[in-house]
Amino acid sequence: MSAGFQAPRGIPDYVPPGSAQFVAVRDGLLQAARLAGYGHIELPVFEDTALFARGVGESTDVVSKEMYTFADRGDRSVTLRPEGTAGVMRAVIQHGLDRGALPVKLSYAGPFFRYEKPQTGRYRQLQQVGVEAIGVDDPALDAEVVAIADEGYRRLGLRNHRLEITSLGDGTDRPAYRERLQEFLLSLDLDEDTRNRARLNPLRVLDDKRPHVRELTADAPLMIDHLSESSRAHFDAVLGHLDRMGVAYVVNPRLVRGLDYYTKTTFEFVHDGLGAQSGIGGGGRYDGLMRDLGGKQELSGIGFGLGVDRTVLALEAENVAAAPDARCDVFGVPMGENALDELVALAAALRAAGVRVDLAYGGRGLKGAMKAADRSGARYALVLGDRELEAREIEVKDLGTGHQQRMPIDGVVAWLRAQVLLSR
Repeated sequence: MSAGFQAPRGIPDYVPPGSAQFVAVRDGLLQAARLAGYGHIELPVFEDTALFARGVGESTDVVSKEMYTFADRGDRSVTLRPEGTAGVMRAVIQHGLDRGALPVKLSYAGPFFRYEKPQTGRYRQLQQVGVEAIGVDDPALDAEVVAIADEGYRRLGLRNHRLEITSLGDGTDRPAYRERLQEFLLSLDLDEDTRNRARLNPLRVLDDKRPHVRELTADAPLMIDHLSESSRAHFDAVLGHLDRMGVAYVVNPRLVRGLDYYTKTTFEFVHDGLGAQSGIGGGGRYDGLMRDLGGKQELSGIGFGLGVDRTVLALEAENVAAAPDARCDVFGVPMGENALDELVALAAALRAAGVRVDLAYGGRGLKGAMKAADRSGARYALVLGDRELEAREIEVKDLGTGHQQRMPIDGVVAWLRAQVLLSR
């Protein structure tokens, strides 16, 4: 294959049978949001570059180092979306959703793009599920968003994830803290790049994973110790709601998300089974983003982005299958062209009834067709030949027990539908 085409570096393919796990994770995370009343939004894959520069923050690594930016044929600067929140807020402003009932509750899923060094769990095309709740600043809504993410993971069978949470304060307490932190950081013996980061965005220095930097900043002032009275009350209320909902958490005062727009409630889900890339999702509140993007109102919002790719890896680390092994429920084995014609019609009727069906195509012999039935993971095989056709009967084989029985062709759809749907 060295001379053939391959996927771009850092972009994974999901192919059967492994793709079933990917689909189950994506749909499972979305279902948790839908149960809480979040409507679907489909976002453009690329947007005006200025949207992300202004919304995400020019000092962030995402904007300064990781975006896929190019000029289109009209010489306009566009960027493949690196995250979802800025695009959702742009759509809310553009379509006037903020002038309707609040909060605006939206969910989305799809690929996002960041030019990073490829490694396990860190891809240049990453798949995410996200939600945004815009228009209401209520600690109960913050807790709902966090709980939706936690419930999504648990629905998939994930158990060893951990929720870390903190508060990054608001516009009243952040400036004074930023000045205090900056003063502390610039007094340290930091390399020039880190000093520049301390000048532009001192909070990002606290997120530096290098051991010597973490050692130097061990005594740095923390935002959670400098919250205003209102920010502290907001954070305590969020934690109280999480306690009442039974969502376990760890307060991590050093938690810093990689985007500039976060305020107040900020959180991340981590899974220690993934090594260095332990984050599997996270989010927070962004009270000034609508104003920054030109909205006529200053509505707050809160949301998250959950990594589908990393959740798949976390499930693998726990040896949990979110998707069934079987790709179909029933496998048809035709013995001859007339039997194939009949089974094609039966398969269509079964699929219309909600039963997953596949057939042995290509005129396989009985032995080869039954091997294909076993590989499909189907529970039942339908075997039909000329003799059965003449009698208007069909042989139904339980592939788990080996039990075989004949029944009228006209009744097999209703019988299989009852058996299959009852077992789901």
